[in-house]
Amino acid sequence: MAAKRDYYEVLGVSREAEAAELKSAYRRVAMTSHPDRNPNDPAAAERFKEASEAYAVLSDAEKRARYDRFGHAGVSPGAFAGGGGFDASIFGDFSDLFGELFGFGGGGGGARPMEGSDLVYRVEISFREAAFGAEAPLEVSRLEPCETCAGSGAAAGSRPRTCPGCGGRGRQRFSQGFLSVTRPCGTCRGEGRVIDHPCAACRGEGRRRAARKLEIRIPAGVETGSRLRLAGEGDAGPAGGPAGDLYVVLTVAEDEVFERAEDDVVLRLDLPYPTLVLGGEVEVPTLEGPEKISVAAGTPAGSEIRLRGKGFGRLGRRGRGDLVVRTGVRIPDSPSAKEKELLRAYAEMIGAPVQTKGVLGKAKKIFQ
Repeated sequence: MAAKRDYYEVLGVSREAEAAELKSAYRRVAMTSHPDRNPNDPAAAERFKEASEAYAVLSDAEKRARYDRFGHAGVSPGAFAGGGGFDASIFGDFSDLFGELFGFGGGGGGARPMEGSDLVYRVEISFREAAFGAEAPLEVSRLEPCETCAGSGAAAGSRPRTCPGCGGRGRQRFSQGFLSVTRPCGTCRGEGRVIDHPCAACRGEGRRRAARKLEIRIPAGVETGSRLRLAGEGDAGPAGGPAGDLYVVLTVAEDEVFERAEDDVVLRLDLPYPTLVLGGEVEVPTLEGPEKISVAAGTPAGSEIRLRGKGFGRLGRRGRGDLVVRTGVRIPDSPSAKEKELLRAYAEMIGAPVQTKGVLGKAKKIFQ
């Protein structure tokens, strides 16, 4: 038989540990090793039992003193008159801990109404709606309080009665050795009440499915994957419980003209070669409509021209990003004979290699 581990080692504390430190250490071990949290780990049950035994001894001043002097022999059953066994009352301060383990609050009182389920809807919006923000209609299907019974679940002329099994608490307490364990009441399934005559419209559920039209406010600057939370717009809770939340997940449609780069809007614009060389004024599209911009003489292809404050709204902040015009060279698909003649003359003047009658012409100067 394996020797018992030192109680201080079990809880991971020093021999000088104060009561508060012991309590904190036991809480930590109990939360991680409780059998209900580790149903497939037999070793967890042993760790939990070992920690509970250690805390039962070290939290009792008299037993701790004997343990410090004589070790495990000092606290074994029958070692001293009245020294054996556990005092279950020492675990009274851990009602909140076992409430967490079994899904209940640690205090008394009646059963807490369960909250309704959260709902998730996906909505696609346009590029411009994402840039400026918008208000959009949304129709959702959700559980709402039954109008016939006003959400009580009981038929007309009757009402739910307090569960006799748990006294309306929704949970029952059982003893397991020196521990007191709380579990859902089997009579009322944790609701704390019993409905003898269910409402015919909702079959005692207290909720019915209905379609509801909502108006959602989409802020400027959202992107694909952005999520909006509408508190209390999910399913109504059973037995009059609070409603869950509604989450709207957004998808931003691509635009035929613009691209997005964080808060900036990118416009790829190919310009005629003479415009880039000599400069000029051109009209470009923006999110608000057409606008004229000036192209400086000698603008290289690939340059960027920024229009400040013409981009996306900044989510959660003031101001907007920019419209970035990225310039390129426009190449004619089918140049006319006159255009070809002028281009060859220009190529000859600067020594650029061009194709002449299927043969690459020799250039006097290259890239001058």
